[in-house]
Amino acid sequence: MQEQVSNLIESSEENMKKAITHLESGLAKIRAGKANPQILDGIYVDYYGSAMPLNQVGNVTVLDARTLNIQPWEKNMLQPIERAIIAANIGLNPQNDGVNIRLFLPPLTEERRRELVKKSLAEGENSKVGVRSARREVIEGIKKLQKEGLSEDGMKDAEAVAQQLTDKYIAIVEKYLAIKEKEIMAV
Repeated sequence: MQEQVSNLIESSEENMKKAITHLESGLAKIRAGKANPQILDGIYVDYYGSAMPLNQVGNVTVLDARTLNIQPWEKNMLQPIERAIIAANIGLNPQNDGVNIRLFLPPLTEERRRELVKKSLAEGENSKVGVRSARREVIEGIKKLQKEGLSEDGMKDAEAVAQQLTDKYIAIVEKYLAIKEKEIMAV
């Protein structure tokens, strides 16, 4: 019986870790005033009829704090890359010089910074929902085990462990959000 409880808690912790991983990738895509190649993740380019991630059709580098450079591996990919960036609607205007595509990131206005903070808080809330959902699943599993013979003390201990895990991962989410907000609001 105790083994089943520990399996439930382990699977719950795995789900909570996945929520944190999802938060990390979501926050990486939110622009924070300085150039970061990860803001281009999720942009797919039409590569001879199939959709390929942008970083697989060209080299994405950071030239300076406000400029990204994309050097396609094939010169005829300049136009499709440019179209994909425009279609992605990420607020960047590609500059094609015939060899490279440059993306100049404009400085963020106060209003835009607040919008980005709200967006990051929404990502954080989604992660918190994932963490709480994992806790709910564990508690439901523990209640089923109690019907099968788990002692009440065992149930209370398992619920306490699940709550401790939840608190730990919610605190991690809060820490990530605080760091991201500080990064976004830094001028």
